[in-house]
This record gives sequence, structure tokens and C-alpha cells, in this order.
Amino acid sequence: MDQYRINDLERLSGVKAHTIRIWEKRYGLITPSRTATNRRYYNGDQLRRLMNVAMLLSQGYKISNLAELTDSQLTHHIEQLHNAPGADIVCAALIHDLTTAMLGFEEAGFDKAFQSALDQFGFSESMLRVFYPFLKKTGLLWRVDKAQPAEEHFAACIIRNKIIALTAQLPSTDQTKDKFMLFLPPGEWHEIGLLFANYLIRAAGSPTIYLGQNVPYQDISKIANSIQPNFLLTFYITPKPKDELNKEIASLTASAPVAQVLISGDVEQLHGIGDEANNVTILYDVESLLKFL
Repeated sequence: MDQYRINDLERLSGVKAHTIRIWEKRYGLITPSRTATNRRYYNGDQLRRLMNVAMLLSQGYKISNLAELTDSQLTHHIEQLHNAPGADIVCAALIHDLTTAMLGFEEAGFDKAFQSALDQFGFSESMLRVFYPFLKKTGLLWRVDKAQPAEEHFAACIIRNKIIALTAQLPSTDQTKDKFMLFLPPGEWHEIGLLFANYLIRAAGSPTIYLGQNVPYQDISKIANSIQPNFLLTFYITPKPKDELNKEIASLTASAPVAQVLISGDVEQLHGIGDEANNVTILYDVESLLKFL
């Protein structure tokens, strides 16, 4: 049986743990179970109910009224949001749909929400307004926890495959534009952010050399010296001490001294990284990358 801790509910619903406990006591909104050691946990149905309530609250509903609704009634109100005026509401509803489909391993539902976003906004806009926020919300963009739930692996694999397929459909790039070399350094395997970046760059018409995951620094140097890219783009996601990370970045900048090095990843550990290097830029969000395109 699926089991979620209260911090999982907080992360996925956006409702603070303290508020969830109040709603449990005051409205009986959901009722946790207890493990043999008296730890609280929730099942998938309870999580989805809380997410539906949180979504409707953001649209002006009252918690006292929502708590009285059945799960099917909550779902009906959520479905109506897809036809609401205003792109922000529709995007929020699509993010909600992706999340609930992920939790239920519902590939058909995930595909439906994904395609609905494409139909309404196109892929580039969907990436910025739907898929990227979904990945940040669920932790799929940066998290490398070995205990990552199977639901998140399920969603990550679907999105990874879709990005690759959509990237392959892009027209040929303009070889006169700046060239980007994309890779993950040694020990980095979490590829979704890099794939997103590759799509955005190619969609803007710039050529890319995509090397993928866990690329040794000596290979990075060899390839960079051969193809002379204008930009190196990489992600550091796995937590590391700052002195170790600075050493790795120094090794990276030395491998292609004439290229501009763009680094993204876990933004919390990137603050103050590479400050002494003139050719290093930290990308804290998607908009930072778009400025180079």
C-alpha cells in the first residue's frame, strides 16, 4: 500500500503540515493511519483529496465548504477549471493533473495532461508554464534522493522520453549561431534539466553537442578542444562540499578556457560558486538560460 508522510503531503499539495493537522481535527478532511511505532502516514487517496482541496482553495473556494464534498464532487470542480478563463488557472490545473496521474501510475492520464498542455501552449511555452513548475513541485528536477518514490521515477521516465522525441522533431539548427556543448560531469546522472535545456537551445536555432550523463573531465576537455564550443552547459545536482565543487568547476573552466561556462542545478549549493572565474555564469532559473539565446 502507498504510504506518504506529512512532509510529502506538504511538498505535493503546497499546504503546510500545521494546516493539514488543523484541517484533520476541525473538519475531518483526512484521517492518517499509524505505523506500529505510532508514526502518522497517509495513503494515495488521502493525498489526492488534499491536493484537490488545495487546488480549489487557490481558486477562491472555502475550506469549510470543500471539506463537506465527496471525492467525486471535488474532482468535478477540478475538471471545470480546465475551461476557466485565464491561462494561469489552466496551467495550475494541468500541473495538478500531472501530479495526480503520477501518484496513481496513470500513464494515460499523464499523457492526456501532457498533450493538453502541448495543444494549448506549444512545447516551449508548456515547458515554462507547466512542465518546469511540475518538476520543481515534485522534486524531479533536482532531487537525487536514492529513496525517491517509484511514482516520481515513473513520471521522470515519461517526461524524459517525450523531451527526446520532441527534440528530434525540431528543424535543423543554424550552424552560424553560437554552439553549445551540454553534458553532466562525473557522478551526475539526473538528466531531465539538461534535456530541457537542450530542447530550448535547439528550438532557438542554436546548434548543440549533447554528451549526456557522467562525462569524465578529460573527455570534456578533449571534445571541447576539438569542436571549440562557445558555451559549455552543465548541471551540478548531487550535494558536495563547496571547496570540492569549486575545484571541479576550476577543472571544467580549464578544459575549455575560451568558452563561457553556464552552470545550473541545485541552486542552494550554487550560491557563491565560481565567483573568481570570469567565464562562469550560474543559471538560477530557465529565464537565465533564455538570455543567452
